[in-house]
Amino acid sequence: MTKSAYTAPDNTGHYGGFGGKFIPETLLKNASDLEQEYAKAKKDPAFWDEYTKLLRNYVGRPTPLYHAENLSRKIGGAQIYLKREDLCHTGAHKINNALGQALLAKRMAKKRIIAETGAGQHGVATATVCALFNLNCVVYMGAEDIKRQAPNVARMKLLGAEVRPVESGTKTLKDATSEAIRDWINNPEETFYIIGSVVGMHPYPMMVRDFQAVIGRETKQQIIEEAGRLPDVITACVGGGSNAIGMFYEFLDQSKAIEMVGVEAAGEGLKGLNAASLTKGKKGVLHGAMMKILQDDYGQVTEAHSISAGLDYPGVGPEHCYLQELGLVDYTSATDTEALDALKQLATTEGIICALESAHAIHYATVRAKEMSKDSILVVNLSGRGDKDMDTIMKSIELD
Repeated sequence: MTKSAYTAPDNTGHYGGFGGKFIPETLLKNASDLEQEYAKAKKDPAFWDEYTKLLRNYVGRPTPLYHAENLSRKIGGAQIYLKREDLCHTGAHKINNALGQALLAKRMAKKRIIAETGAGQHGVATATVCALFNLNCVVYMGAEDIKRQAPNVARMKLLGAEVRPVESGTKTLKDATSEAIRDWINNPEETFYIIGSVVGMHPYPMMVRDFQAVIGRETKQQIIEEAGRLPDVITACVGGGSNAIGMFYEFLDQSKAIEMVGVEAAGEGLKGLNAASLTKGKKGVLHGAMMKILQDDYGQVTEAHSISAGLDYPGVGPEHCYLQELGLVDYTSATDTEALDALKQLATTEGIICALESAHAIHYATVRAKEMSKDSILVVNLSGRGDKDMDTIMKSIELD
């Protein structure tokens, strides 16, 4: 299937049997208004001109595609390249999407912004664009994530956002998302909800994908300039799935020639607590969309776990579910221990401390590269930097 033939989602926001709008009646008007406004914006050159200019002058795009020669030499096998989304303003790919949605909020004359966050990077990105555009910002964050992501909580507050702790459930990303949706239900007129990943009701999965697709477009041009051809393998970590879909989407027309692999969080192992929804999940509805979710025999959402707060989510974006079903993208997983080991290896060989989320993809890359020839090319989307994770890293890795 070529990308030209790949037209998902359909008019109702479905990716095959996934996606859609499973929302309360109070949000139907919001969803309809957002869908209509985004349809207009997609056709408006002025919207994309403003977005592109801000990506260049504010976010710092294009981000580099870096040949990790030391790591490649140490691992043996394929040449590993890193798409350096960690060098974006605010430290991760999340700013690409937050900026696009903030521009939509301006078009819709919304002055109050809400967001959910797990690792804090989407919360920081949302607080950043709200400061830029003088918008009131409320970020919902699980109490557990607040404890393990203290630097990002401080950044959000410094940027002028109100961070509301969520004490329900597992006190992580799922619960923060649920609270943000409750806020939106109670304040539908004045509020714009900036969702941070390719999850939620239509049009969010499509919209977030479109804003993150800049990652893949840049990568395609850069690898041809750098290596003279397209890569053999592309990999990215997958929680909700925004950085991965942003990388993969541009390459779907080469899906038979290029192996694309999403790496979920296996946590304590696939037989223990994990966040590997595509591997262990079953079809169900979560936060407004049909997707694969971790659930028990009665359909109740079960606890997800990852050492990475950004991957600690019991579901995955509907488009990833569809791409897996079509066989266009493969999905695997990495444990907490494997991610930590990969993070340390990257730091000591390349001088790059990546986010714990990204370390899951680095682990896969180091394993896969060994199976490939030295003239093969493997690209990793390095979705974020590790500053936010240093407390967790220091508690988990012997640094002496």
